[in-house]
Amino acid sequence: MGDERQHYYGKHGTPQKYDPTFKGPIYNRGCTDIICCVFLLVAIVGYVAVGIIAWTHGDPRKVIYPTDSRGEFCGQKGTHNAKKPYLFYFNIVKCASPLVLLEFQCPTPQICVEKCPSRYLTYLNAHRSQDFEYYKQFCVPGLQNTKGVAEVLRDGDCPAVLIPSKPLAQRCFPAIHAHKGTLMVGNETTYEDGQGSRKNITELVEGAKKANGVLEARQLAMRIFEDYTVSWYWIIIGLVIAMVMSLLFIVLLRFLAGIMVWVMIIMLIVVLGYGIFHCYMEYARLRGEAGSDISLADLGFQTDLRVYLHLRQTWMAFMIILSILELIIILLLIFLRKRIVIAIALIKEASRAVGYVMCSILYPLVTFFLLCLCIAYWASTAVFLSTSNEAVYKIFSDVACPVAGQTCNPETFPSSNESRLCPGAHCQFAFYGGESSYHQALLGLQIFNVFMFFWLANFVLALGQVTLAGAFASYYWALNKPGDLPAFPLFSAFGRALRYHTGSLAFGALILAIVQIIRVILEYLDQRLKAAENKFAKFLMTCLKCCFWCLEKFIRFLNRNAYIMIAIYGTSFCTSAKNAFFLLMRNIIRVAVLDKVTDFLFLLGKLLIVGSVGILAFFFFTHRIRIVQDTAPPLNYYWVPILTVIVGSYLIAHGFFSVYGMCVDTLFLCFLEDLERNDGSAERPYFMSPSLKRLLNKTNKKAES
Repeated sequence: MGDERQHYYGKHGTPQKYDPTFKGPIYNRGCTDIICCVFLLVAIVGYVAVGIIAWTHGDPRKVIYPTDSRGEFCGQKGTHNAKKPYLFYFNIVKCASPLVLLEFQCPTPQICVEKCPSRYLTYLNAHRSQDFEYYKQFCVPGLQNTKGVAEVLRDGDCPAVLIPSKPLAQRCFPAIHAHKGTLMVGNETTYEDGQGSRKNITELVEGAKKANGVLEARQLAMRIFEDYTVSWYWIIIGLVIAMVMSLLFIVLLRFLAGIMVWVMIIMLIVVLGYGIFHCYMEYARLRGEAGSDISLADLGFQTDLRVYLHLRQTWMAFMIILSILELIIILLLIFLRKRIVIAIALIKEASRAVGYVMCSILYPLVTFFLLCLCIAYWASTAVFLSTSNEAVYKIFSDVACPVAGQTCNPETFPSSNESRLCPGAHCQFAFYGGESSYHQALLGLQIFNVFMFFWLANFVLALGQVTLAGAFASYYWALNKPGDLPAFPLFSAFGRALRYHTGSLAFGALILAIVQIIRVILEYLDQRLKAAENKFAKFLMTCLKCCFWCLEKFIRFLNRNAYIMIAIYGTSFCTSAKNAFFLLMRNIIRVAVLDKVTDFLFLLGKLLIVGSVGILAFFFFTHRIRIVQDTAPPLNYYWVPILTVIVGSYLIAHGFFSVYGMCVDTLFLCFLEDLERNDGSAERPYFMSPSLKRLLNKTNKKAES
């Protein structure tokens, strides 16, 4: 037996030995992983430099304002388009062309206009008539009524037809509506193409639908905004209720954790038992019915799954599966009941720890604020990088043209050889790009921007985990709780983490960021391979994505426990990760039980909080209940505040339970260390709570006088 124990510890490290000087988180510690700290500082300096370069070359107006065929902004103050905020497409049907996906620009002339067309009119009818002045504002600037109709349409100086349009995202899109089951634009069902023939408006409608998506999006957004303006007060009240319920649930876990766990386990056994009984009754009912004895193999695959419910073999399979699950759960309860009781005791102890370190409940707000800074810097840098290109003009043609797609100069194009080679071609703005070394490095800078976002975001999360772990470890290793608990344990842990372990946190965050950026690249490659027919490549890509997903989950688990060891002992990241991993492997069954029990309780708590607040919001905003004399405001869509309250409640509950989960994990590792370090003697007393000592039949012997 002794040889087996020695062999086991040889595989999973050696247990911690008694250290008379150890009284919890070590205060006299040194800096760890200094090289990684230097790398992080250098990377941050480089990140700031990339941001400065991007802000110098970038122009966010390219995102805010639409751009006409000459690359000029619509509605931009200080330009000749200042009073022309809307972009008008000569032929919006061409915006549905696959070329748009390649060039990011519709292959049709585009101009800035003061307002979108409000009536149906063709150039053929407007030419040489009093409507020409109205029509002229939708033609290229400076057009004179001296050309013939064919010349104007050939040169792309004017659109062939104007149709009633509405602005959406500062762009003019056809005002599509239904009339007696027929899609119409304005009051017309046909339009004239400018060459004497009339075409069905359905073609224009379908092209417009593809170009602008859902044209009611603007109206929907306005109604949603109106709902927020009249219901924000009640939404905040709902979120406050969710916060109070989350705090109350954590307090109740201190007293009701055991009852809640055992009641749910018994309910699960009862539900599985009823499922077995129901399957048997259905199996017996089908005895003797025609066709019920056909086997599943003979029936084969059927798209209508209800067919299988008429087979006795189906219910027999269900009954066998449920019976196996029932047996497994009962056996687990028989052999692991002691460990389940320990897990419940640790959860109760975590409630006490959170109660003594109440400021830890508010720490997720610090993490949230820092993450918001990371997201804001990443998003702004990405926008400036993506808009730091120069305007590139290309040749567009409706017919076959040997020079189509080549770059051009809009000022010299009319007199160029390309214009004479393709008379119907246009030189118009295509996209923003460039051929300088900076423009060629933009893709790499964007990848660096994403990588730094992952690194800094993971660093912020790691800082929060080390801070909380240090505070809760101070609680566990206080022999006389809470008398020996140090003053301001959360602030002390935060200071230690930043002062001594910035490098270790950067190391763990770097490993996770590398895996995450690889996953992003795999997702990008997977999107590019979707159109391919290579099944082996798709299979390989799926396997790689699955492997890196599992690797990320494992690294997150390992990092979390390594940060706890860093908070307690002040060791480097690799040493802490190794010690935490071996400590968990020496207690693998306890780890599995505690993990599942806590996951179950947190899921139950989140469902209870989100469900309760969501139901209350539903009854209130649908005017089914009233609070005192106030009632819900009139809304366009009552689901807007309800969904907001539900999502907000989940985020609040998740923030509270993330603190609680870190507390449970920290106390669990301290508990395992306590069992290995101490034996309950006067010289080596246990630091665990009296309830845990009673469960394990452990006692602290008093010193002999």
